[in-house]
Amino acid sequence: MTMPLYALVVLIWGSTWIALKMQLGAVPVELSIAYRFGLAALVLFAWLLLTRQWRVPRGAAVPRVLGQGLCLFSLNFVCFMHASETLASGLAAVVFSSASIWNALLARLLYGRRLAPHVLAGSVLGLAGLAVLFWPELQQGGQASWQGLAWALGGTLCFSCGNMLSASLQALGYRPLHTNAWGMLAGTLLLAGYALAAGLPWTFDASWRYAGALVYLAVPGSVIAFTAYLTLVGRLGPEKAAYATVLFPIVALNISAVAEGYQWTPPGVLGLLLAMAGNVLVFRPPRWLQTAGLQKA
Repeated sequence: MTMPLYALVVLIWGSTWIALKMQLGAVPVELSIAYRFGLAALVLFAWLLLTRQWRVPRGAAVPRVLGQGLCLFSLNFVCFMHASETLASGLAAVVFSSASIWNALLARLLYGRRLAPHVLAGSVLGLAGLAVLFWPELQQGGQASWQGLAWALGGTLCFSCGNMLSASLQALGYRPLHTNAWGMLAGTLLLAGYALAAGLPWTFDASWRYAGALVYLAVPGSVIAFTAYLTLVGRLGPEKAAYATVLFPIVALNISAVAEGYQWTPPGVLGLLLAMAGNVLVFRPPRWLQTAGLQKA
């Protein structure tokens, strides 16, 4: 079941970047995300009730679920939607692919897992790829592109923190189906509370473009893909589960080329290949590293 879950996550999340861009407009970013996860939470709770799988988080799980709601189902997407205001959706997906690196670093920091030489090498290679890919964009776009890149990196770090929280919840015996429902509800309430406190206008765009993107992001993009991905986190650990993000940019950039007019350039291709190679190196070190004694089997 591992490979089908990977394929499902890659295909769905690789195509949600353009849907995120379609959400930009008259509706404040925070409310668009609240609508998305509010709808996704309703779908999940309805499923849990129908299948009699209802479970309420208790004890040590409660703050972790709240943290997951903050990191995975609110701040993460606030950051990426702001990034999409100045970056092509495919470029934001490339930044997101560095989640595999951040997951490995956080696992080292939080759980003391050994940071092998190939992880360090892959991190350097991946970050170099991002620099090559984004340099023309940053030169042409100026401060706006730098801000977009900063938003995307912040969203990726939030995503990785949410991965760690999900892994700890599954270690406590909670399935992603349950924690996602409660986490999405928490994220929705946090964003709604912020919207009220900030005095944001409570608007909704009834156009097919906005509403269609909302439904796609809420059901396939949230209910299905997040459940599949966090199931991989529980089975394989957050570091290896994030390997799925290596393939997102291929899907996202090709969609961006058609929908947004993104143009492939030699530096862009080189940067993408370096970024992906860095992520691959994190999880699939070449045999010579193992035979050299630098990597424990």
